Order: sequence, then structure tokens, then C-alpha cells
Amino acid sequence: MRHRVIDSPVGELTVVAEGDALVGLYFAGHQRTPRLPDMGPLVTGDELLDEAARQLGEYFAGRRTGFDLPLAPRGSEFERKVWALLTRIPYGETRTYSQLAAELGDPGAAQAVGNANGWNPISIIVPCHRVVGASGGLTGYAGGMERKRFLLAVEEPPADEAGRLF
Repeated sequence: MRHRVIDSPVGELTVVAEGDALVGLYFAGHQRTPRLPDMGPLVTGDELLDEAARQLGEYFAGRRTGFDLPLAPRGSEFERKVWALLTRIPYGETRTYSQLAAELGDPGAAQAVGNANGWNPISIIVPCHRVVGASGGLTGYAGGMERKRFLLAVEEPPADEAGRLF
């Protein structure tokens, strides 16, 4: 295990890797405790962590709509299924917990999907911020609601001066 801390418009982010895959991306003050026994040493000059930092920078600058990084999140089989679904939510779109539960083949599992979403260990890259409540309203976020709003705003399509979307 090893980690790197990077600056971002949503504050410091800690990116954690093990072997050749990312296992964590956490906000400062993350509300859910990482499921890692140790994040390993703080490193610089690590190819994978440097690439993650580069791609995150492009995302925040509006030049990247998806990530191309090897991921190995730690969690139960159900959680990993939910997290895999999150990676398929298109940039700029949202899904509800109920929609994700239905995609998993268990329409009654919305609460379990919400719990798994909350334990997502690779924030932003595995876009749990794209999941909203049944009414379309924003619900809890381990990075805090202001960060969730910010991330969703980053993904809003640009509008011209008259407010028309491009």
C-alpha cells in the first residue's frame, strides 16, 4: 500500500494504491472510515498515483468525462456489484437508489444500494455523487453535501448566454 495527497477544488484528496490498482480515494474529513488497515507510506513519483492525479485534474478542469485507471475496491460481493454499476452512470447524469436496485435485479434493495453507495472507497472515480434520492433530490454523501453539489455542477453541460444548453 502507498498513498499520495493531491490538491483539488474540493480540498485535499488522498489517493491510495495497492500493487497496480487504486483501492481508495478519500476526501479530507471523509465521513466513512476507510476500510484499509493502513494507507501505507506517502509517496511521490509513483506512476499510478501520478496518473490518478493527472486524470482528476483533467476532470476538475472539465476536460475528462471518465477515468481510465485500474481499480480494486475492497468490499463485499454486493458492494462491488453496486460500485461497478456506479461506474456505468454516464457523466452528467444521475440515477436513483431504486433504479440501481432494479438494475441489480432486486427492486426492493434500494436501502442496501444506498448503504453500499455510502461505503464506496474510491470517491469521484467511482461516481457515487451521481446517485440521488427517489425525488431527484440530493441525499447524503461521505464527502459532504457541498462537495456533492460541486461535483454535479462540474458535470453540468455548458449553456450559452441565453441559458440554452450546448
